[in-house]
Amino acid sequence: MTPAHDTPPRTTWTPPAGKPPLSARLMRAGWRRLPDPLHEVGLERGLAVPAADGSPLVTDHYFPRTQGDFPTLLVRSPYGRGLPWGPQYGMLFAEQGFHVVLQSCRGTGGSGGSFDLWRNEAADGRAAVAWLREQPWFDGTLGTIGPSYLGYTQWALAVEPPPELKAMVVQLGLHDPRALFHAGGVLHLEHALLVGTAITHQHRGTMPFLRATLRLRRLLRGLTPTAPPPDSYAVALGDAPAWLDEAIAHPDPDDAYWSGASTAAAAAPAGVPTALITGWYDTLADQTFEQYARLRRAGGPDSSLLVGPWTHASALGKGWPEVFAESLAWLRAHLCSDPSGLRPTAVRVHVGGRDTWRDLADWPPPRTARPWFPAPDGHLIRQAPDGGAPLASFTYDPADPTPSVGGPLLSLGAGPRDNTALEARGDVLTFTGPPLAEPLDVLGPVLARLSLSVDGGRAEVFTRLCDVDPRGRSTNVCDGPAAPRSDGAAPARVTAAMGHTAYRFAAGHRIRWQISAAPHPRFAPAPDPADGPAGGVAAGPVRITVHADSALVLPDGPPGDVVTDTPRGAVGLGSPTRGGAAR
Repeated sequence: MTPAHDTPPRTTWTPPAGKPPLSARLMRAGWRRLPDPLHEVGLERGLAVPAADGSPLVTDHYFPRTQGDFPTLLVRSPYGRGLPWGPQYGMLFAEQGFHVVLQSCRGTGGSGGSFDLWRNEAADGRAAVAWLREQPWFDGTLGTIGPSYLGYTQWALAVEPPPELKAMVVQLGLHDPRALFHAGGVLHLEHALLVGTAITHQHRGTMPFLRATLRLRRLLRGLTPTAPPPDSYAVALGDAPAWLDEAIAHPDPDDAYWSGASTAAAAAPAGVPTALITGWYDTLADQTFEQYARLRRAGGPDSSLLVGPWTHASALGKGWPEVFAESLAWLRAHLCSDPSGLRPTAVRVHVGGRDTWRDLADWPPPRTARPWFPAPDGHLIRQAPDGGAPLASFTYDPADPTPSVGGPLLSLGAGPRDNTALEARGDVLTFTGPPLAEPLDVLGPVLARLSLSVDGGRAEVFTRLCDVDPRGRSTNVCDGPAAPRSDGAAPARVTAAMGHTAYRFAAGHRIRWQISAAPHPRFAPAPDPADGPAGGVAAGPVRITVHADSALVLPDGPPGDVVTDTPRGAVGLGSPTRGGAAR
């Protein structure tokens, strides 16, 4: 932690007369299931706060129009300060008794300098705190909050946290930029283009962002693995930011390009009490689970985890009442010494297939991970095979790629979707278990151990867990890619991390294991080494064979943990038996 700073003597502050714009007030009026306002809200717009290099960072200050001291929330964003950020963070939290400082990162939203994917956020965050110390309304108590890249700006500040920083709420947050673009040995093409579009255009206003998003949708509909993706960046984005090309061109986590990018070091014993929020279909869920695991292993300040039935976008839409309640309770507990809103356990997760919330002491809960094995004729069984003979094959043709259907996407169509039509394709294998005699709960990380032969080139493989109901509808639960390397002479063995889940397979339902090539345009095809890391051109059909010694590993064994089911709508409520301020 950085050393304490002398705070300048506070002077009398007279709140300015500005109010939030009408668009923000109308958006606020449309929200339901939120607490009533406690204060009228004022706004100082367009403040110039110096960055670490002196560049002016445009900043808006929302505040309660009430005499007295209030803690401050710092929100640093590359997406602008208008809709939805001003109403959703500035207005809602100011009316609950917080100063909210909403700042545009370098090179965005009118701020000076040039945007970089990560290199400036730690220094600029510290510069923002130095500016806060000089403000007459700043009482020395600071929290941070925000989703996605706004989570990264929080972790960057927390690597060397200023003494004023007392709490963080990281919602669907990023701490490792490389893993957003490259995971499982595969380029997340759709993520890369959508992130590039959002950061390039969203801070410019609603209409420029909407037009860019529509351009990108048209591009993705026509994009195929047989064309090099980089040729299309300018079409999709209107211009091609250098940081995006560089991020795509450096897949290796040990590449010097990524040195200092990850803020995983922020999860340390000297860190800050942190609430983590994600959704089962959030594209950054794996990073959130890693953040929580690091915080728990460090044994430092209090941390909590909330996981809902959300995608990256829906958590801030349909899920916002639960997300807001969780965030507000955490901030009040750690910034206002009011733990009355904290729930009784460290972890609360939504259980899919049952539509309930479950309170847990930790995540993942202690479970026995047990394998399911593929068998002839598309069966999925508990009995281990005698050997690793070839079992089933499919051909991936880049001219007719396996399409993306649901899952943890940033685009429309994310989340659970009917996979029945997808599974009817000849390039998708399925292995299905018998109807369950009783419900089966899967709680924790899911993985696949794949034994594969790949003939005809290079290919990524995609594996997915699905729930098949008695009518035959197949719904995706969790999934993940892997990049096997084989010359066809011997099977390649690879482990595919398929994410975490909390899901109940009901009696009469069946467990299905789906295996295909990596779906397009969610993932880019493997580049030929001669093309460089961003070549991404698939040359021709590839034959992929699954061997019998593959296994789908589910944490579905005896629980060994005490759990409590909670009705929907109760998130954020509970007795104050935990939390740093309540111990």
